Order: sequence, then structure tokens, then C-alpha cells
Amino acid sequence: MAAALVYRFRFPDGRTESLPVGPAAPGEVPADLPEWTKLGFHQCPNCPLSKLDTAHCPMAVRLVPLVELFDKVRSYDDVTAQVDSQERTVTRRTSVQRVLRSLMGLLAASSDCPRVAFLRPMAHFHLPFSSKEETIYRVVSTYLLAQYFLRQQGKAADPGLEGLKAHYRELQQVNAKMARRLGAIRAQGSDGTVNALALLDLFAQSLPDSIDAELAELQPAFDELLKKA
Repeated sequence: MAAALVYRFRFPDGRTESLPVGPAAPGEVPADLPEWTKLGFHQCPNCPLSKLDTAHCPMAVRLVPLVELFDKVRSYDDVTAQVDSQERTVTRRTSVQRVLRSLMGLLAASSDCPRVAFLRPMAHFHLPFSSKEETIYRVVSTYLLAQYFLRQQGKAADPGLEGLKAHYRELQQVNAKMARRLGAIRAQGSDGTVNALALLDLFAQSLPDSIDAELAELQPAFDELLKKA
């Protein structure tokens, strides 16, 4: 991410909560991390990292502040959310669940997890509260721009979207195992992880495997351009 963001929550009773999200420093691991962040704790079957070199799951480490926030809010509460960045301030009256879904996507995509590397440019150009259509548009556009840069460097590039579909399949495995991690927190008595599990599922659904069908719904926006081609 280019600069730090701050997600702010203002509840009807006047109570406020906030969570600053700064760029993740490569290789930086905070001290006193919970057990559920260890790499070997429900490690993803497709994880390319080794416990010999990496002690903690990069995505789990990135999600720790979010999990702690769950102990203070309920996903079904209404909230006025404000996201402050260097470029703009975005404010929306919505549910905590919608806000935290956006926040979880940002934290996951900006982590050092190798399986989300294809999403990191989206974290750099984060769009709070994006709809499903906006997410699909941004993911596909980001992927195709990456392929353009690869061709500019003389490297192999995907001529279509097969690589993106493969990334989605890998990410679904990551989400499933992350749910197991967060489920273990619930077993230890943290009610907040009930919300975390629900939001993780929503995040997975916002990045569907059915890219072709989703793009077909976006095509009408390009009709005039396609007629002139």
C-alpha cells in the first residue's frame, strides 16, 4: 500500500472504534503472536512456505488486529464507517459486517502470503466497500495489466484468464484453512471469531471461481466501445 489507511467505526450510541492499516514491512513479525498464527497450525496444503524458515503464517499475522477488533463489535450492528487515506475520505452508513469484509480483504491482500501475491496491487489501490461487480472488474483488470508488464519485460504471460482462475482455486484452499485457524480461537472462548468466520466466507465469495459468467454480466458496459472496434 502506498500509505496508511484508517478504518473508523461510529456506532449509534456514540461509541467509536478504529483500526489503522499500514503497509506490511517484508519479513517483519510482531512479538507475542498468538498460537493460531504459527505456520504449522492448520497450515494450508498448498502453502509453499516451510516451518524451518517461517515461524508464522503471514496472512494470519496480518489478521491479528482484525480478530482482536471482533471482540468489540458485532457483525450485525449498524455503523457509520469512515476510511481515511492520504488521497480521500470515504464514509458510509452500513453494517459492521460489510465494513469488516472490506477490511479483511485489504489485510489479506497486503500480507506476505505467496498465494495472495496476485492481489497485492489491489491493496495498493484499495477501494473501500467495493461491490461484487467492482471487485471482479478490479481483479481482472489488475491481472491483465500484470500480464502486460510481464510481456514488456520479455517474460511469459497469460494470453487469457486461466492463470487467474488457478489463483482463485489456490486462494479457496487458503480461505478454508484460515477458517480452521479462526475456528480454533472460537473453541478457546472468543465469541468474536464467529463474525470472523462469516466474514472470511464472504471474502471467498467475493472472489468467485466463475469468472467467465461474472464477466458476461459486465460486458454491456463495453457495448459502445465494442461496436466501434
